[in-house]
Amino acid sequence: MNPRVKAVVPELAYKLRIMFDNNEVKQFDVNPYLDKGVFRQLQDPAQFQTVRPFLGSIEWQGGQDLCPDTLYRQSVSIN
Repeated sequence: MNPRVKAVVPELAYKLRIMFDNNEVKQFDVNPYLDKGVFRQLQDPAQFQTVRPFLGSIEWQGGQDLCPDTLYRQSVSIN
C-alpha cells in the first residue's frame, strides 16, 4: 500500500503540493484531468482552491477526488 495524503496545498498552474504520511512531499499535476467529466469544474481557479485531504486522499468541494495510489505514483518528489 502506498502512503496516504496528510496535507495538500493548491499551487499555480493546477498543481498540488501533497504531503504524505511517510513525510514525502510531492507535486501532482492536475492538468491532464481538467478536460474530463466532473474535473472540468476545476478549471475555475476558485473551485480548484477548495481541495482538502479526505480519508487518506484528496477531495474538492464539488466531490471530485483522486485515488491516493494515483496521487503518489504520478507525482514528482520535490523535497
